[in-house]
Amino acid sequence: MSHSPKAAISAVESRFKVLSKTEFRGETSLSLAPEVIAEACLFCRDELGFNFLTDLSGLDHFGEDPRFEVVYELYNMERGEWLRLKVRVSEDQPEVPTVTGVWATADWHEREAFDMYGIRFTGHPDLRRILMWDGYPFHPLRKDFPLGGKPSEMPDVAFSEAAPLQGGPFVTTPSTATTKDREPRARS
Repeated sequence: MSHSPKAAISAVESRFKVLSKTEFRGETSLSLAPEVIAEACLFCRDELGFNFLTDLSGLDHFGEDPRFEVVYELYNMERGEWLRLKVRVSEDQPEVPTVTGVWATADWHEREAFDMYGIRFTGHPDLRRILMWDGYPFHPLRKDFPLGGKPSEMPDVAFSEAAPLQGGPFVTTPSTATTKDREPRARS
């Protein structure tokens, strides 16, 4: 059964309640309720042929409610089609059902979103930190996490002091110059 990207979007819209639909630069994103995302992903894989989860990422919309968003980038390898699904969750209850039963590759993606943002994936077979050490009490990609880091009381952990930002690979010099001129690699 062949589906054009528009046909796939229409199929998702007819099967699930789409909370919002946005189009930007020729790409369409469909926002769904968290409680239907696993079923929607299964539908996209089995009925629409989106057989590859290229990415799953978290976003922090600090100051908004719901605060967090999970973005699912789906790809149909046979037709070369992309589909983006999104869900929003509140800071009070940042939980989304896991899609590891649909795509095994979601395992590490979900663990990273949990580690960096604190988004919990219910039903995940092994939801634990993937980058930060066990017991680390913060989520470093949240927008309220200080750029200089937070001190740690853990003994024998490298960089337990706040790291200086001077000259780091992504630190720019404040000025009215263009990004190209402020980029540290452009100065070397």
